[in-house]
Amino acid sequence: MPKYMLIMRGTDETNAALMTSIDEAMAATGRFIEEMIEAGVLLAAEGLDDPRRGVVVDFSGEAPVVTDGPYGETRELFGGYFLLDVGSKQEAVEWAKRVPAVPGSKIEVRRVAESDEVPQGSESNGPI
Repeated sequence: MPKYMLIMRGTDETNAALMTSIDEAMAATGRFIEEMIEAGVLLAAEGLDDPRRGVVVDFSGEAPVVTDGPYGETRELFGGYFLLDVGSKQEAVEWAKRVPAVPGSKIEVRRVAESDEVPQGSESNGPI
C-alpha cells in the first residue's frame, strides 16, 4: 500500500489560535490518532518545536549559511505530520479532512516515494 504524509502547515496567526486552546486541541488530536491506530493506517505522527528554536541551512551560495529562526519571510510553517499507510490518495485525503486543525491552517497530502522511484548513483547531485 502507498504511504502518504499529511503535512500540517500553519501561520503565525493559526499557531497563536492553536495555543489559546491547546488542551482542547491536544485532546482532539489524541482522539484522531487513536482513530487512525484503530483503522490500522497510522505509521508515525510528530509535531515540531517552535520555529524560533530552529535554524535554516541555506545552500544558495558557495558555502552553506546557517541562519537562526524565526523566519520573517516565511508565510507558512511546517508544524508536524502524520504518516499513513493507506490504499489510495483519496483515502489519505479523507483522513486529512478529519484532522482537528484550527481555521486558516492547511494540511498538505503528499505520497511518499518508494525507494525504486528515487534516483540512484551519480545522477543524484546535492540535497533533495
